[in-house]
Amino acid sequence: MLIFVFSFVDILLLGRVNPWTLGCRAGWAVSMLGYAFFAASGSQVWERRLKDLHVLIVSGCVLGIVGTTGGTASPYFVLVTALPLANCLLYRQGRRAALLSGAVGGLGTFAMSWWEQSTLLLATIHTSIVLAVTLFSLHLAHQVRLTQDVEQQARLERARRESLEALAVSEHRRAQAEKLAAIGRLASEVAHEINNPLAYVGANIDFVQESLRPPASATPAELSEVLDQTREGLLHIQRVVADLKGFARMDAPEPVRCVLADVVADALRLASLRLKHVARLRVDVPRELPEIFGVRQRLVQVVLNLLVNAGDVLSERGGPEAAVDVRGVARGGRVLLFIEDNGPGFSPEVLPHVFEAFFTTKGPDQGTGLGLSLSRELVAQFGGELSASNRPEGGARLCLEFPAPTDAASV
Repeated sequence: MLIFVFSFVDILLLGRVNPWTLGCRAGWAVSMLGYAFFAASGSQVWERRLKDLHVLIVSGCVLGIVGTTGGTASPYFVLVTALPLANCLLYRQGRRAALLSGAVGGLGTFAMSWWEQSTLLLATIHTSIVLAVTLFSLHLAHQVRLTQDVEQQARLERARRESLEALAVSEHRRAQAEKLAAIGRLASEVAHEINNPLAYVGANIDFVQESLRPPASATPAELSEVLDQTREGLLHIQRVVADLKGFARMDAPEPVRCVLADVVADALRLASLRLKHVARLRVDVPRELPEIFGVRQRLVQVVLNLLVNAGDVLSERGGPEAAVDVRGVARGGRVLLFIEDNGPGFSPEVLPHVFEAFFTTKGPDQGTGLGLSLSRELVAQFGGELSASNRPEGGARLCLEFPAPTDAASV
């Protein structure tokens, strides 16, 4: 519509209706409408060709309007020089559109100047102006492309970083959920471990209370011995609660140097609640082993999970000689921790699937099927490996393998 409004300006300039000028404006309008229609409904294969054709038609129409309204003296001549820049901005990164309109505008300007002035100098000056704007448009299109590429890379990097952060939070929560599930599996043993000292603490308090009533029947030495036993019972309860609280707390994800013997000791304090009722526990993890890198609480979670799994198996299918062995060795720049039992081991059907998520041979109230899968993931985060096999003499063997720091000497 705006294109035809300027037809009244043409009449004011020329003093009459010029069919050539009106025809150029009509061609310009039809080209814009046609390109908008076909670009929206056509395929991408033809979009580039349609754009090139549209740019050529518009450039030709602008030259026609300029030529019929005064040539290089026409007030519309500025449109010829502005076309490359306008196409560059209109089509975004429109280097090809700017180049086509600049070429058509430059040739048309040279022809009009030569026709009007018949001097090579003026024709060259007018053409140079068009070509300079075209070069600036090409440079602008290149800068726009670079800026958009940088912005796109920044958006992708931001999205990748946000995805990694969300994944880390999800993994942390999943590890915490499995940790709490492990505590739930130990609940009955924890209750039993606390109830025993609570029983004799209560009995000792009753004894002291009765002894303090007149006539006093207990000597100070007897009362002191009873109070010492009561203190030991309370300290034992405090240790159990402190171990559970320390294990359940949310830990920091930064890995540090860890002594494997300390990691095993932390796990054994909790695992012993389960194992001491079902199996003999034999531990051989020298403190002289090279240190490993990891988050201590997560490593404790892995070892505890493997120990509790062994206890679950031995409680169902173990015998009076049920035993769990925990051994640590250094071998070839690696630190290995073996957790073995003398139970039935892994069947050929189960062994290939033990580390699959949600795979379990236990009842629905005894496990989530995520323990071994999560344990392998946690170990892999610190550059380690978790593998499962059967011992030659019978029973299951889980092997945790960690890279030793390069500055640590092998034992």
